[in-house]
Amino acid sequence: MRHFYAETYINHKDLKSVGIKYPIKLEYYKTSHSNTSEAAYGIEIVKTSYTQMETKTENTHIAEITQDETIVNRILDTLKKHEVTPINANEVVEDLLKVME
Repeated sequence: MRHFYAETYINHKDLKSVGIKYPIKLEYYKTSHSNTSEAAYGIEIVKTSYTQMETKTENTHIAEITQDETIVNRILDTLKKHEVTPINANEVVEDLLKVME
């Protein structure tokens, strides 16, 4: 199952400083998969770029990160706070797991 967790737009000044003139929205989802009596939680990040000509989306799904919902919620909060995109999500989640478990 996939549940919406949070969304944010990347700061316009940050985008403009690297030459991007269109908005970028990030959506964060908590995923879960029930296997026997325990649930395993994961995340999904969806990035939507709104250019003048088209809307582009990219996403990544990292399944079964932990069985602790509190840890996955803390990871999602950190990802949103730091505007983590799909391209670097795997590495960031790996690093966060090392300090959270």
